[in-house]
Amino acid sequence: MSSNKESTARTLIVAFAVSLVAAIFVAGSAIYLKPVQEQNRLLDKQRSILAIAGIGGPDLSGAQVRDLFARRIKAQVVDLSTGEVDDQLDAATFDALKAAKDPKTSAVVPGNEDIALIKRREQYTTVYRLEKDDGSGQLEALILPVRGYGLWSTLYGFLALKPDLNTVVGLGFYQHGETPGLGGEVDNPKWKALWPGKTLFDAEGKPNIAIVKGGVQAGDADAGHEVDALAGATLTSKGVNHLLTYWLGQQGFGPYLDKLRQRPDGV
Repeated sequence: MSSNKESTARTLIVAFAVSLVAAIFVAGSAIYLKPVQEQNRLLDKQRSILAIAGIGGPDLSGAQVRDLFARRIKAQVVDLSTGEVDDQLDAATFDALKAAKDPKTSAVVPGNEDIALIKRREQYTTVYRLEKDDGSGQLEALILPVRGYGLWSTLYGFLALKPDLNTVVGLGFYQHGETPGLGGEVDNPKWKALWPGKTLFDAEGKPNIAIVKGGVQAGDADAGHEVDALAGATLTSKGVNHLLTYWLGQQGFGPYLDKLRQRPDGV
């Protein structure tokens, strides 16, 4: 009997030791790999911004992406309520999505205003200026982060505008969980190619963009503000429409865009 107890005890000790070593290995690997994972996420984000701005392709190496981003993109942190740029916050490290989850740095979006279904909106966020490669600081495109709920998930992406702050350069989403072949067609290059050249505001400066079920009709007076809906993905199409309307409005980037338009030296 004593021998059986000792055998059982040894088995438990060995199992515990193996589990402990495995846990230490997994934890150590996670700690070791975390900086690498963070760098990869940053690289993917930079690649997405360059692609939406129209100057980066999938064939660029990581080093080329980092170099091009450093030369051509200027990040700024903006107070969404006032539209003012805040130079006290480091745009390179500021995490707007993290801020949106913190009650100290965000606010609940009232239900009647939350057409994008984001629930909370951060006080500050980061915008990206594509500037000319001549050192002048002149704007070529303004890239704004946008997000909102589709059918199954929140879509996270970027919208790039020309210096007129009205004409689309590009729209793309870098993260979502929409259905492949349906809402997931937001990733389809053919659909993304419909966006460049579309205009986002009406003559009074109010957001005016529509994703049209059945397709944009030739000769439609509003065709410049319209994009074909995703086939078989009505709710995802509506979600994209709503998130753009929200972020272009006064609860989103409206005050910031207004400030840029009022600058006597241009944008």
